[in-house]
Amino acid sequence: MKNGILKRFIGSKSFYKSVLTLLIPIIIQQFISSFVSLLDNVMVGRLGTEAISATSIANQVMMVYNLAIFGGLSGVSIFGAQYYGKGDMDGMRNTFRIKMYFAVACSVMAVAVYLLCGENFIASFLQGDSNGGDPELALREGVEYLQIMLLGLPPFALVQVYAGTLRESGETVAPMKAGIIAILTNLVLNWVLIFGNLGMPAMGVAGAAIATIISRYAELAIVVIHAHRHEDKYPFIAGAYRSFRVPGRLVGRVARTAMPLLVNEILWSLGMTFINQFYSTRGLSAVAALNITGTAWNLFCVIMFAMGSAVSIMVGQRLGMGNITEARDVDRKLIFLTEVIHVIIGLVMILASPLVPKMYNVGEDVRSLTQQLLVIAGLSLPIHSFAHVTYFTIRSGGRTVITFLFDAVYTWTVTVLLAFCLTRFTDMDIIRVYFCVQFIDILKLVIGLIMLRSDFWARNVVNDLPADTE
Repeated sequence: MKNGILKRFIGSKSFYKSVLTLLIPIIIQQFISSFVSLLDNVMVGRLGTEAISATSIANQVMMVYNLAIFGGLSGVSIFGAQYYGKGDMDGMRNTFRIKMYFAVACSVMAVAVYLLCGENFIASFLQGDSNGGDPELALREGVEYLQIMLLGLPPFALVQVYAGTLRESGETVAPMKAGIIAILTNLVLNWVLIFGNLGMPAMGVAGAAIATIISRYAELAIVVIHAHRHEDKYPFIAGAYRSFRVPGRLVGRVARTAMPLLVNEILWSLGMTFINQFYSTRGLSAVAALNITGTAWNLFCVIMFAMGSAVSIMVGQRLGMGNITEARDVDRKLIFLTEVIHVIIGLVMILASPLVPKMYNVGEDVRSLTQQLLVIAGLSLPIHSFAHVTYFTIRSGGRTVITFLFDAVYTWTVTVLLAFCLTRFTDMDIIRVYFCVQFIDILKLVIGLIMLRSDFWARNVVNDLPADTE
C-alpha cells in the first residue's frame, strides 16, 4: 500500500527527465530575469527611497496591463496546447492570429488609459506618511518612468504572443535565449544610463525605463526572426500572415473560454494594486520595503512560475490527445513536486532575509521592515505555490469560469477586503497586516484541495472543434 501511495505522487525517472527538459529553459530564463530585476532594483535603490518607491508604484500600475495580456493570451493558449497535442497545425495558426489581434488591441487601450490617468494612479499611492521621504519627488519620477515605459508595451505583448506559441509546441529553449539576451542588454544599459557610465549622461529613473524598452525590442526581434527562419520546425508559423481570417466558431469558443481568464487577470491585478495602495497608507518606508520584498519574492518564485507553465503544457497536451487519466496522474505528481521544492525554497528565503536589504541604499527602518516581510513571505511560500499550480490545473482543462471564481473572486471577497479592513479600521503596523494577508490564502489552499480531488477540470476542449470550421 505504501508503494502504491508513493507511485501516485512520485514519478519515474523518465517522467522527471521530461519535466526537467521542459522546465530548465523556463527556469533559467525566469531566474536570470528575476535576478537581473533584483540587480536593477538595487541600482535604482542606490538613488534613494524616492526613486525605488517611484519605480515600484509605476510598475504596480503597469502590472494591470501585463496581467491582462497574460490572462487574454492564456485563454487562447489552452487551445494552442491542445491543438498541438492533437497535431492540428491549422488550429495553432488560428490561435496565433487571435493572440495577435488581442495583443494589439490591448496595447492601444492601455497606452490611452495610462496617458490620461497615469499620474492620478501614482498619486493615490503617495497619500500616507512620508517617513522622511519626499512624496512630490517620488510622484515626478514615477510619472516620468511610466510615460517612457509606455513605449515598451507593444513589444512586451508581441513577445508573449510568439514565445507563448512556441512554448505550446514544447519549444522553450529559443524563448529562453531571447529572454537572456534581452535581460543582459537591460542590465548593461541600466548600468550605463542610470549612473551615466561610458560617457553617457546620468539619467536616473528615466535611464532605467529606456534600458527596459530597448531590451524589449531586442527580445522581440530575436524571437520573431527565429520563428520565421525555422518554419519547417514550427509549421504553424508558415502562412500565419497570409490571411488574417479566423474561423468564427473558433473565435466564439476561444472568447467564451478566454474571457473569464482575461477578466480574472485584470481583476486580480487590480486587487493586488489596491492591496499595495492600502499598504502604502503605512508610509513611504513601507512602500520601499514592500518593493524590495516583492523583487526578492519573484527571484525565489521562479520555479513556482515555471511549474505553472509545466502544468499548462504537459497536462494540456495530454488532455488534447484525449489521455484524461494520464493528464490527472501527471498533474498530481507535478503538484507534489512543487510543494516539496517550495518548502525548501521557503526556508532558504527565510535564511536570506537578513542579507537582501543590505544591498540597498535605504534607511535602517526600511531594512528592518524588509527583513521581517521576507520571513513572512518565506513561511507562506508553500501555500501560494499550491494555489498557483492549482490555478493552472483548473485552467488547463478550459474550466475558466471556475478559475475566475478561484482566483479573482476569492482575491476581492477575501484578500482585498481583509487588507482594506486592517489598514482602514485598525492601527496594526505593516508587519502584522502583511502577515494576515499572506496567510489568509490557507483558505484558498483548502478550496483548491477539494477541487483537485473532484477531477472535474480534466476535459478536452478541441476534439469537437475543427480549426477550419466557420
